[in-house]
Amino acid sequence: MLLSLTVGGTAAADQLPVSNPASFVRTLLESEIDFARAKLAVDKFIDPSVDEAATLAELDGMVATVNKMLGTLPPESASTSMEKMKALRTFLYEGGWWNNGRPFQYDLSDPYGQQPGAQRLSNYLVTRKGNCVSMPTLFLALGERLGLNLTLSTAPLHVFVKFTDEATGKTWNLETTSGGGLTRDDWYRQKVPMTDEAIANGVYLKTLSRREALSIIATSVLDNLIATGRNEDAIAVADVLIKAYPANAYTLVKKGTAYYRLLDVNIIKKYPKQSDIPAEMIAYANDLYRANQDAFAKAEALGWREPKLN
Repeated sequence: MLLSLTVGGTAAADQLPVSNPASFVRTLLESEIDFARAKLAVDKFIDPSVDEAATLAELDGMVATVNKMLGTLPPESASTSMEKMKALRTFLYEGGWWNNGRPFQYDLSDPYGQQPGAQRLSNYLVTRKGNCVSMPTLFLALGERLGLNLTLSTAPLHVFVKFTDEATGKTWNLETTSGGGLTRDDWYRQKVPMTDEAIANGVYLKTLSRREALSIIATSVLDNLIATGRNEDAIAVADVLIKAYPANAYTLVKKGTAYYRLLDVNIIKKYPKQSDIPAEMIAYANDLYRANQDAFAKAEALGWREPKLN
């Protein structure tokens, strides 16, 4: 089955092969699809009941409202990227006529979006409660439609937005889980410790390229495959993501986890004692173990360290 992509209302040349996760992700990363459609394609891959057309229509309506807000400003101000960013920030995080008094909020009960469906854009639009995946993705999707220069960046177990002001060329961090405030790199380092090596290698705080940002959006596919026990597919998807963003230590760790899950299911649980492993399975078991260790070693070589959850 193929999922057609549209860009700007016209059919795109690329199509996403839904039956093969690695091919789906590879085609997504190679396409020129916008961020909103990319996120919805990922969400629909995980949950086929997602209504892409309805969600896109809602996003378009939100953009129209932000433009209406900008229309109250002097034309010379309304056209600047900084004012557009501020208007979007007000639309999302401050209650008013523009959002029917229902601003979007950080879901403190599920900050990492671990509950089923929590990371999906459509769920965020309904509940108005988001996490460090859905919140930056919505800001990114709407901002792109407003003509802003935005991308994603990461900290340990966290995603945020990078905004480049056209007038000054300066790039700012926008913390979408906290009202879209301008945030210094030092703040992230204080909140979630990360090594100098990881920052130097582009693991964290990097202004990601478009392809790298798309790989962050597509990481939900990898997470879902592991959660549903499709570990071989997860490894194949991880390889595609790593090719797009080699410094993505999170993906390396998830790849190592998938190898361990295969080892656990096919070897450890079946043969509690090492001496019980059939001779014809020993090479396979050793390969899984080495692949698990190699993935974690590569992540650590980039400066990744296991984050401590609060």
